[in-house]
Amino acid sequence: MDEMLVNHVFLRGVCAGEPVFSHQSRSIRFYQFPLAVQRLSGTADILPVVLRESQLPDLCPNAAGKLEVEGELRSFNNRSGIGHKLAITVYARALCRAAAEEWENRIELRGTLCKAPIYRSTPLGREICDMMVAVNRPYGRSDYLPCIAWGKNAREAGAWSVGQRLALRGRVQSREYIKALPDGSSRAMTAYEVSAAELKAEI
Repeated sequence: MDEMLVNHVFLRGVCAGEPVFSHQSRSIRFYQFPLAVQRLSGTADILPVVLRESQLPDLCPNAAGKLEVEGELRSFNNRSGIGHKLAITVYARALCRAAAEEWENRIELRGTLCKAPIYRSTPLGREICDMMVAVNRPYGRSDYLPCIAWGKNAREAGAWSVGQRLALRGRVQSREYIKALPDGSSRAMTAYEVSAAELKAEI
């Protein structure tokens, strides 16, 4: 991780749904589809992947087989009122038929802690730390990415302050939960976050 700007995702999984129109930017149309990547436990992370319309031919013929997606983890403010205020997606810079059969889910980030970390223990006694990491893009914008660390990494991150620069390696994961609504009803939701396997502070 020697570069000043690091936001690199590599996924190998299977298409879990049809691509749907997402948005248009500077006359380029973008689509989104779910990519399923299986963990060692057998559970699958279902991750939203955004790609350019010109990449659709690379996706459709491979819908029944494994795909490789290389790109960046992006965030944007969701103003629709549905779902999370901060929406997380994988932006596909490259997409192709998989060159291997193994499932793959890797991410490397270098960024800055932009909120105070939250260190806590789970009901089973596992140490966990929630972080919000800002990762700059080359042209002035930033992505704000929720990250978690466990055990020794969680203890170290829990002592950091806002503004701490850091580098991490891990995976992108999806997590389902039930959200209670003001009217007393509930809604099934999915959160996306980076689970850090390696984490270090930088000067």
